[in-house]
Amino acid sequence: MTTDRSAITLYDRTARDAAAVVISAYSTSFGLAARLLGPRVRPHVRSIYALVRVADEIVDGSAAQAGMPLAAQRRVLDALEDETLVAVDEGFSANLIVHAFALTARECGIGADLMRPFFASMRTDLEVTSHDAGSHDSYVYGSAEVVGLMCLQTFVNAGGSHPRPADPDLVDGARRLGAAFQDVNFLRDLPHDVDSLGRDYLGVTGAGTASRIEVLDRIDADLDAAGAIIPRLPSDCRRAVTAAHDLFTALSRRLRRAGATSERVRVPNGVKLGLAARATVGAAPLRAGS
Repeated sequence: MTTDRSAITLYDRTARDAAAVVISAYSTSFGLAARLLGPRVRPHVRSIYALVRVADEIVDGSAAQAGMPLAAQRRVLDALEDETLVAVDEGFSANLIVHAFALTARECGIGADLMRPFFASMRTDLEVTSHDAGSHDSYVYGSAEVVGLMCLQTFVNAGGSHPRPADPDLVDGARRLGAAFQDVNFLRDLPHDVDSLGRDYLGVTGAGTASRIEVLDRIDADLDAAGAIIPRLPSDCRRAVTAAHDLFTALSRRLRRAGATSERVRVPNGVKLGLAARATVGAAPLRAGS
C-alpha cells in the first residue's frame, strides 16, 4: 500500500478552490470580507459559505428554474444533507463543495448539532410561506445563527489539534450577528420574497403585524451586541467580521431612511470599499444606532 498523500492533498486543495469560486461568484460583500480573514481561517469560511449557498440555491429558485418540481427539490436537499453528514463522518465526498465543508467541519468541530438545524430551515422554505414570531425565530436560528456559530468554530479552532467550544459570550455574539444579517436581508428582499416566492418571513406585510421599525430596532440591538464582542475574537478574524458587521450596519441605516419601498436597498461599491478600509486599519465596529 502506498503512503503517498499527493492525491488527497490535490483533491482537498481543488475542493477548497471550488468553494472560493462560489463565494466570489455569488457575494461581492462576503467575498470582500473573506479576503480580510487571515489565511488560517479564510478557506474554512469560504467552504462554509459555499455549502450554504448551494443549499440555498436548491430552495430559492435555481432548482425550480431548472424545471425541478417541489418534491424533487426536497429530495435533492435531503440528499445534500445526508451526503454532508456522511462526508463529515468519513472524510470524503465526490461533491467538491461538500468535501471542502467536511474538511472544515472535521478540523474545527462543526457537528450535526449545527448542520441539522441549518438543513431544517432550508427545508422550511419548501413547506412554509408565512411565519409568526416563533417560526421566524426558529427559521433564523437554523438559517443564519448556526452559520455564525460554524464560522465561530473556525475562528476558535482552525489550525489547532483538538477543537474546543467557544466562549459563551462569543457564541451569543455570533448568533446575534447572524440574526441581524438575516433580518436585514429579509427587509431588503421583502418585495421579491412576497411577490415572487410567496414568502413572508417577518410578518410586516399585513394588518396587525410587526412594523418595519420594530424589526429595524431589533436588528440594531443585535448589531450593537455583536459589535461589542468583536474585539474578543482572534486577531486574524476581527477585521473581516468588523467589515461585514459595518456593511450590515450601513444597510440597516439605509433601510431606515428608505422606508417601505420596492427598490432593493444597496450599499454602493465605493462605500463598501471604504468600510473595508476602515476595518483593515483596526477601527472599532460602527454603532448601529448612530
